[in-house]
Amino acid sequence: MDIKQLIYLCNLERERHFGRAAEASFVSQPTLSARLKNLERELGVALIHRGNSFQGFTAEGERVLTWAREIVSVYQGLKLEVESLKHGLVGTLRIGIVPQCGIPLAQLLFDARQDYPALEYQVTVLSADALVEALANHSVDMGIGFFELGLLHELHYQVARLPDAPCELLFHPGHFPTMAADEPLTLSDLAELPLCLAEPSRYFRRYLDEHFRAAGVRPHITLQSASIFQLLQGVFAGLGCGIMPHGQLLPGMTPDLRARTIVLPAMKRQSAVVIAETGRATPLANTLFSFVRLWLAQRAAPALP
Repeated sequence: MDIKQLIYLCNLERERHFGRAAEASFVSQPTLSARLKNLERELGVALIHRGNSFQGFTAEGERVLTWAREIVSVYQGLKLEVESLKHGLVGTLRIGIVPQCGIPLAQLLFDARQDYPALEYQVTVLSADALVEALANHSVDMGIGFFELGLLHELHYQVARLPDAPCELLFHPGHFPTMAADEPLTLSDLAELPLCLAEPSRYFRRYLDEHFRAAGVRPHITLQSASIFQLLQGVFAGLGCGIMPHGQLLPGMTPDLRARTIVLPAMKRQSAVVIAETGRATPLANTLFSFVRLWLAQRAAPALP
């Protein structure tokens, strides 16, 4: 058994296709298949259900995958540690993020670049539940989203809580001039408004739907999308108004749009930045996590007179 075989196995889990797993592993498909068959012979168990194409993993394969993810994660962390010793902090940090969790991620990464100019980032958009799974199987190094804090405590994750952000109605005053006021809104005030909202499977949308039902309001939804970009386009074009946590958008990013606070109870889950426990998180994750904590503290500090 060698580390490449375990990497091939993890790539096959991610791609669910022999050809794409081979491309991700930078080898030919026959080479990947042969190396995985050698691994099965060495372990004495079948790991993969094979037919004309990939058909999933056996029960034994799923158990081996659990170890493979852990070993590959440690191996990749070791390589990054050595590179950092030689050249300073370098490499690609894999971040999983849940839409509408109330943090301007691009601003955070830009500010981090001042201290760590060689760092690069791969950002994957996930659902709240898929993010927890991605952290558990080491397919992301850092998660930013909505979490149950009790579960994070049980799993010994390191957690930096994000401040609770009020929800805002985002609108174009040219299309909705009557909304241009300062006082907070209730959900009942939105009953007749066309809305551009995230898809129902998203945690933030489920949170909104729960409170719409509690308020006895049936929202008029003209546009649903998993894409924040598409929702912003819908708001700008006048298809409807959006609902987002305060802090989701950078100041000045949408100068033609306006926002009004919506009175809503706090979410049941906590928005947070999360990495694995000390000793299991990658060096890149630990370094950026320390930066995140300081960055959040500085943003929360009151401005001096």
